[in-house]
Amino acid sequence: KGRYLMVMTVIDEVQPRAQAALCNSPFYELRELQVEQRDDALLISGCVSSFYHKQLAQEVVRSVCTDIKVVNSIRVEFEEE
Repeated sequence: KGRYLMVMTVIDEVQPRAQAALCNSPFYELRELQVEQRDDALLISGCVSSFYHKQLAQEVVRSVCTDIKVVNSIRVEFEEE
């Protein structure tokens, strides 16, 4: 019980930091992504136009939450030219 409580407290503290890190990104697309708490992990969702931005978003979130599992469910939708 004590370990579970500690993990939930850490996620509660990290989720706002992860969301803020994306919202403050110099890459506009990352600002539209959402970070949600899911059990003992953080779920990143939304849509970007390249796999580079998908990976970048994951790295931004990992940079502020090193001890939490990150699930990247971002969709990549290429823009038509």
